[in-house]
Amino acid sequence: MKMTNPVIKPSAMQTVYDASLIKFPKILDPRGNLTFIEQERHIPFKISRVYWIYDVPGGEQRGGHAFREQEECIIALSGSFDVLLNDGTAQKIVHLNRAYHGLYVPRMIWRRMQNFSTNAVAYVLACCPYSQNDYIRDFDEYQTLMAEKI
Repeated sequence: MKMTNPVIKPSAMQTVYDASLIKFPKILDPRGNLTFIEQERHIPFKISRVYWIYDVPGGEQRGGHAFREQEECIIALSGSFDVLLNDGTAQKIVHLNRAYHGLYVPRMIWRRMQNFSTNAVAYVLACCPYSQNDYIRDFDEYQTLMAEKI
């Protein structure tokens, strides 16, 4: 099975085009399918933290921030939702609705999750432990930081 692995440019400025959909292995079985993920093989980083978002009320959004250092892989384990990506110049929306697809999001890309279906579960693999200092929560500050990198 051919895997889609993103090209990582750690020293270069990341754009929404560096975010990519990764198709994980899918083992088909009449008793139920199985998918697995191996760090640094299927995703381009070591996993330091895993968290999930669920029971999102209708119309609510999650995210609305960027990370200075953290890279993530976002998976719709159940249901569906959209991930809006913004690099200060370009935007793209990725619809996630398959448990065997993950969205790789590099550092310094603004992300917002929206349009959650009933019972949607967003499962997130992260390369860094939680750090409040890694978050950029103000979009104007984010745009200023991105403009300085150009």
